[in-house]
Amino acid sequence: MRDAQFARIAGALQRLFPKQVVATAVTMAELHILTEELDRQMAVAWAECAASAPSTDAVQRYLACWLAVGRQDDRNRQLEMVLRLGADLDKLTRAPGLRMMLRMMRRPAHAAGLGSLQMFLESGFDTFAQMSGKGARAREFLKMIEERESVWIKRLSDRDDGLAEDELRACVAQAPKVS
Repeated sequence: MRDAQFARIAGALQRLFPKQVVATAVTMAELHILTEELDRQMAVAWAECAASAPSTDAVQRYLACWLAVGRQDDRNRQLEMVLRLGADLDKLTRAPGLRMMLRMMRRPAHAAGLGSLQMFLESGFDTFAQMSGKGARAREFLKMIEERESVWIKRLSDRDDGLAEDELRACVAQAPKVS
């Protein structure tokens, strides 16, 4: 549904917003497609692993699925896209008038049945603008993502240093329990 909504507003984006906004939206769409594809492949591998080895614990299953799916280059590209989007959003949220243009889209978006997408865009814009408005916080946040995710991609893809399983178990242990 979100994909169809995005396709419906693509033309309006091109007519109403500066080229940098359109380029950022295109990158966001490409990232969404890649992420959906990688997530789908992980889900298929998860189901196959559960069927073939039902007693495997979740950490072992995740590691096996990651290796089965592979695609380290695509994982690195996914990270690069996230970082590029973050840098673009950092700049765009400081652009004069862009927030007002986004707000002006509110009524037309609701009239076209795209109210939830509009709220998502405004909320995301405002959240990132709060970070960008506080000096280097957005850049620090993106640097932290780059450092952490690069390490995870390498460890999960290589699995030769023995740390991936231990660190993944530590993350699972620290995660809030879902009831």
